[in-house]
Amino acid sequence: MKNILITGGAGFIGSNLALKLMKKGHKITVLDNLSTQIHGKNPETTSPLYQSIKDEVTFINGTVTSRGDWEKALKNQHVVVHYAAETGTGQSMYCIEKYTEVNIKGTAILLDILANSKHTIQKIIIASSRSIYGEGKYKHPEFGIVYPSHRNEKEMLDGNFDVKFIDDSELELLATDENSKIHPSSVYGITKQNQEQMIMTVCPTLGIDPVGFRYQNVYGPGQSLSNPYTGILSIFSTQIRNNNGIQIFEDGKESRDFVFIDDVVDATILGIELEDANGQVFNVGSGVPIDVLTVANSLIDAYNIEVPVTITGKFRLGDIRHNFADLTKIKNILGFNPKVSFTEGISKFSKWVLSQEIQEDNLSQSLDDMKKKGLLK
Repeated sequence: MKNILITGGAGFIGSNLALKLMKKGHKITVLDNLSTQIHGKNPETTSPLYQSIKDEVTFINGTVTSRGDWEKALKNQHVVVHYAAETGTGQSMYCIEKYTEVNIKGTAILLDILANSKHTIQKIIIASSRSIYGEGKYKHPEFGIVYPSHRNEKEMLDGNFDVKFIDDSELELLATDENSKIHPSSVYGITKQNQEQMIMTVCPTLGIDPVGFRYQNVYGPGQSLSNPYTGILSIFSTQIRNNNGIQIFEDGKESRDFVFIDDVVDATILGIELEDANGQVFNVGSGVPIDVLTVANSLIDAYNIEVPVTITGKFRLGDIRHNFADLTKIKNILGFNPKVSFTEGISKFSKWVLSQEIQEDNLSQSLDDMKKKGLLK
């Protein structure tokens, strides 16, 4: 059994991972700053995520931007699962210094400590993201496999949201495999690319086995229902339960790969425990694209609350059109297969949401912030 440090371990994925690892006999330490955006104003008493682990793990209230907190947390650890990060595509486009400091500098401090002092770390799991792929992978009728660059703002203002490559030919959306082009379209994506590359490059020189997981859109019971900057299922759920209409960007046909929390935890544990994972980067998703309009209607049905759904035609700079995961590599090497379908996952998620207090709908404030910055069109 291992001593495992989970940074951001009081968060959604981290807390679920911590609980399952403890059941398997591992000893868990959590380094987390209990961010107000995720845990609320009084996290020590009101955050269900923190409450779920506080008496089960060794908890360090600290930040990955502090060398001292890192040194304290790393003592006698065997594995580091590095989740602590600022998340959210839209917010990253104007909180640039914050995202860079936490995500890139925080990872740099970790590696600098390990490179310049004695340690017991054997493996590091880095939480990467599908955002590093940017607009993803497509098939062009003439040119074959292509990786389109960011969409044109003028065309989007005219209501043309589909991805194009050189000409106006219709492109076929393909699953993104790990060898696909890396070209993020947001500051968040850039920081996740940087984190992944630093871990995968430096760790082998230190005798540490690195494993990277490029997570798709993770959802499930326990995720924050009050954070208006990330988690479309949570955002829509809070709007519906407040009887507020849902405002959908673009034309509602944009899609994402939604992967249930239990599947994400299972995939990550395989990376921790299996030697075959060492030195590898894996996609983690469901392998199925679901469009945003389907998400909204599925949640309305699940809650049995009728609210208006408006296709606004608005869009956020930095957002991508589509992305879903090719799972061939993780299936072949780690034997991972997602078990929870979107239909089953929505059922489990919505039942949990209905057991929670209705949160304040703060989406309009976040959108106003983006509009003032010129990022919401």
